[in-house]
Amino acid sequence: MAPRRYQQRQRAESADETRRRILDAVLQRLEQAPSQSVSVEQVARIAGVSRSTVYLIFGSRAGLFDAVARDLLHRGGFDRVVRAVADPDPRETLRGGIRGTAHTFAAHRDAFRALYSMAQLDPDAVGGAMQRGEQNRAGGMADLAQRLADQNALRDGVTAEAAADLLWVLTSFDSFDLLSTGRGLSADDAADLLIETAERTLCR
Repeated sequence: MAPRRYQQRQRAESADETRRRILDAVLQRLEQAPSQSVSVEQVARIAGVSRSTVYLIFGSRAGLFDAVARDLLHRGGFDRVVRAVADPDPRETLRGGIRGTAHTFAAHRDAFRALYSMAQLDPDAVGGAMQRGEQNRAGGMADLAQRLADQNALRDGVTAEAAADLLWVLTSFDSFDLLSTGRGLSADDAADLLIETAERTLCR
């Protein structure tokens, strides 16, 4: 390999490692003090980098927490939800989406709990990342509800708007966590109950 190309690869690998250390530092801080705000200074110190390096890589505090949220989804297997959304049958999307979401939450339950709690107490504490994620989820549930309505899959008297509201509740972290932590259900058992509730309430 040419020396220039080797050096470029080394720099890219080093940048990836630094990015990973910073993301892991955020998660470590969330685990150590889930009720406390996470500062960029704390993250930089845990990761062994300068504060300016964090901003250089992620651009802003919001960019950092957006990256943390995406990382949790990616490592939690959110691709299962993406595949479910692509299914042409909206009932399969409903089933696969709820099950995939439950497994994603279960994979990093403590981190998600800390992030959602922090966002409720102070939306700016996590750079608005969770609010943006919830807005995306709301749009996804509205789309799914409309697909169910378009295929005449909703029960008589159930509107697409009402279906979107219930799907919003059933796919939330809080609904999963009440069953998982509160009732001790596994991710699959929690998903089974949430899916059954959705189908019995909404679908023909």
